[in-house]
Amino acid sequence: MDRKHIVYAAIERTGPPRTPINYCNRDFEHSDTIGWGFKAAREFVPSEPGLTEWGYVWHVLDQTMGQPGTHPLSEWERINEYVPPDPYAAGRFDGLEDFLKEWGDRFVKFSMGISGFNQATFLRGFETLLMDVYMDPKRAENVLDIVFDFENGIIDQALRYPVDAIAFGDDWGTQEGLMIAPEVWRAVFRPRYADQFARIHKAGKKVWFHSCGQVHAIINDLIDIGVDVIELLQPDIFGVERLAADFGGRVCFCCSIDHQRRAISGTRDEIFAYAKRLRNTLGAFNGGFIAYIEDYASLGMSEQNYQWIREAFHSVDTP
Repeated sequence: MDRKHIVYAAIERTGPPRTPINYCNRDFEHSDTIGWGFKAAREFVPSEPGLTEWGYVWHVLDQTMGQPGTHPLSEWERINEYVPPDPYAAGRFDGLEDFLKEWGDRFVKFSMGISGFNQATFLRGFETLLMDVYMDPKRAENVLDIVFDFENGIIDQALRYPVDAIAFGDDWGTQEGLMIAPEVWRAVFRPRYADQFARIHKAGKKVWFHSCGQVHAIINDLIDIGVDVIELLQPDIFGVERLAADFGGRVCFCCSIDHQRRAISGTRDEIFAYAKRLRNTLGAFNGGFIAYIEDYASLGMSEQNYQWIREAFHSVDTP
């Protein structure tokens, strides 16, 4: 079984011969998955460093990804003159065919990048969008429609290529719970995700959904509307055993050694034990688990710990 189909076997829970591994930001030659994301329009030329097609400026102050420093729709009056990016602009998929030829033996994730709700907060501002959701839902839905319409255009084009999954990055949790009431999430956001996921499944592709934070309240919803892989990088805030008890056998988990704790400060023995625990608990359903490896030096992960994590996951199936 090649690398691509080992990932499929884990997702579909048909008995992968080993635990597949997803590398995030380096050492891709050892990864069973590979990611590619759409590009800026070929004609787009930023007028200042960090300017995006959406009109906000991305600020990076350290080794983390940074955040937008401006919000083009912070004043609602601007909505009438705002022109969003065109998903069909030339250049979006430049290089994808060559990429697929090079990495065709891997499970290919077509990444939507930072998507959905998070992208909408970049346009309107985090607090302002959340206030809209509760106090002026039509405003919130107008902003969300701008984002989701763009994404759907990208998705429809990406599905014409031989990719294996469409991947979303949409953080929904704080350390303690969902950012909005679950019933509000179900009313406003669930239908939009459901539409996207249905498009993807109709084309025979998988849905890969990343969310940081404590999102237990909506995992069942995400599964119901079609998420095939849910990527959770802080398993400790859920409880690994609780995840398996509540959702095991219904979805495939892609999880790291907990990025807030053991991945950063754990000893070799702790890291190896945690990797085995993830595999034996979340992967106990004839599959259902993909290991996640990321170099997180920006959060204080040492090179030694990164190498221990690699070694732990690559040996996790040995007795």
